Amino acid sequence: MTLNVPTSFPSATRLGALIRAFAGKRVLVIGDMVADEYLIGNPTRISREAPVLILDLTEERTVPGGACNVAINANSLGSEVFLAGVVGDDIPGHKLRQAIQALHMNQDGVISDAQRSTSTKTRVLAGSSQIVQQHIVRLDRVNTSDIEEPCKGQIIRYIEQALPQIDAVVLSDYESGMISPEIIEICVPAARALNKVVVVDAHGSLFRFQGVTALTPNQPEAELTLGMTIVTEQDLNQAGERLLEGSQAQGVLITRGSEGMSLFEVNKPPLHLPLHPWPFTSEIVDTNGAGDTVAATFTLALTAGASMSEAAYLANAAAAMVVRRMGCASNTPAELMGILHE
Repeated sequence: MTLNVPTSFPSATRLGALIRAFAGKRVLVIGDMVADEYLIGNPTRISREAPVLILDLTEERTVPGGACNVAINANSLGSEVFLAGVVGDDIPGHKLRQAIQALHMNQDGVISDAQRSTSTKTRVLAGSSQIVQQHIVRLDRVNTSDIEEPCKGQIIRYIEQALPQIDAVVLSDYESGMISPEIIEICVPAARALNKVVVVDAHGSLFRFQGVTALTPNQPEAELTLGMTIVTEQDLNQAGERLLEGSQAQGVLITRGSEGMSLFEVNKPPLHLPLHPWPFTSEIVDTNGAGDTVAATFTLALTAGASMSEAAYLANAAAAMVVRRMGCASNTPAELMGILHE
């Protein structure tokens, strides 16, 4: 798809000032807590039982995933992060809590539910110091049922208490039961009444979220909500307008993978940004988690006083870096400033 792209961009000086203003912003991330497990081994031989690799396990680790990855990105950029969600009272849940604690993120709003298992995504990778790691398979153990009482009530009370103290809310919906109608009905109107930035990063059913600051879907998520296929620039512009009207949001940022992203604002022309230029010889290696990076960077920029177009430009630059790293990655303020100056 060939799009009309802008010929001028915000100055590096202005963008640098916005990035420095990320420090100390308080962000509440509400969403599905996921334990991302990584099993890494050296390939030794082919099994006699089946034509599959045998790996000698060399490393096993658990990192925060799902909505936690949005939180990690906001944390890496210098903000103070508060999490609200549910984990199980099980080994993956305990490991997830330890990983969150190690990153110094507040988890007072993360409730343990003994009746619910922790959503876990296990990735098996093969590699060694002489071999580039290859992702072989992923095993998902995800509970998609709605969060039940008393946990739901505890989370709602936490959100109500936290909202006056924070600058922005990110609703990160991985469709694992956390973002229920009750959570939306309590959180969004309360945050709007307090003039908080409210950004939604949801995998589907975007019209559930009415009157938020912005939606940040990727193109397939936008197509799913609208029941259409985006092929041309006209399709893309129509999709953006329909999402704005249907959600009553102030803005919609549609990420389009290697084609960049497109921003739609009320009463403004669309802004189509190509993938941010990369000054070094490096290919895109993994888009996993890039949407979380976009949501976190876009949100922090808005809290720092950026216009939506400035926020989109920063989010686009941030995404250009993380897609060139394996696994869910995040950026520091220095790294983000570096690519802008390059």
